[in-house]
Amino acid sequence: MRLQVKGRNVEVTDSIRSYAQEKLGKLERQVHDTTRVELELAVERNPSISDNQIAEATVWTKGPILRAKESSHDMKASIDQLVDKLERQVTRYREKRQRKGSRREGIATPEQAPGVPVEGDGMIVKTKQFPVKPMTPEEAVLQMELVGHDFFVFRNAESDEVNVVYRRRDGAYGLIEPQ
Repeated sequence: MRLQVKGRNVEVTDSIRSYAQEKLGKLERQVHDTTRVELELAVERNPSISDNQIAEATVWTKGPILRAKESSHDMKASIDQLVDKLERQVTRYREKRQRKGSRREGIATPEQAPGVPVEGDGMIVKTKQFPVKPMTPEEAVLQMELVGHDFFVFRNAESDEVNVVYRRRDGAYGLIEPQ
């Protein structure tokens, strides 16, 4: 596992780095195919925020991309809560995967591009590029839930068309298919 620890408004000490590596090492034993982990530690400077120690992680695996963010009054407590949340995500992923009984390919790291101005009033401030892997709509819903988004773009394995699954306001899911 390659661990990259970044600090925003905080200096990452060796003790915090080793603590994070020890805690995130537990996750590696559960996932087995962890390739890279990015941990960003931050301190909010706003005095009205009591839980100002923030830990945010992105874990790339051969399967899903796991993301979590936690905050508390102590950085080590934030890391502990973060690891607990990631472990719950791994457990949920494993259970859903066992129920489906299928194996799927992972999604590579999205790359970000700088803001691109657009004609008119709006401006695109973030661009992501990623490979669109073939999967079933059910697998796409699982991936969408794991990354915590409201929609997910994928290539439908049955029709070979690009589709979108999304979460409806009533809690159900929708599927958008091109004509």
